[in-house]
Amino acid sequence: MTTDQHILDQLYHVILSRKGASPDSSYTASLLTKGIDKILKKLGEEATETVIAGKGGTNEELTYESADLCYHLLVLLAARDIPADAVWKELERRFGTSGIAEKASRAGS
Repeated sequence: MTTDQHILDQLYHVILSRKGASPDSSYTASLLTKGIDKILKKLGEEATETVIAGKGGTNEELTYESADLCYHLLVLLAARDIPADAVWKELERRFGTSGIAEKASRAGS
C-alpha cells in the first residue's frame, strides 16, 4: 500500500487479505466464513446504529457508527467479489449530476 492510498482502499485490501484466514484469529474472517446473511445482518445493525446516532447521538458516536457502517459495507463488497473501486467509479460517474436527474435515469432501467 502506498501512503497516498485512501484509508477505505487500504481497509478493503486488508479485508481481502482476511479471506481464507482463520475465523478464530480474525473478526473479518469470521464474518466472511459465516456468509452473506450474517454480513447483511451486521450491515443492517450498523446502519440502524448510525441512524440512531445521527438522530440523537453525539458527533463522536455518529463518527464511530459511520466507521462501523463503512467497514461492514466493505466486507459485503469483498464477500461478493465487488472491487471497492467499482463503487468509487460509480460515485465519480454521478459526480456533478443532479441527484434528481440521476435517480430519474435509473427509473427506466
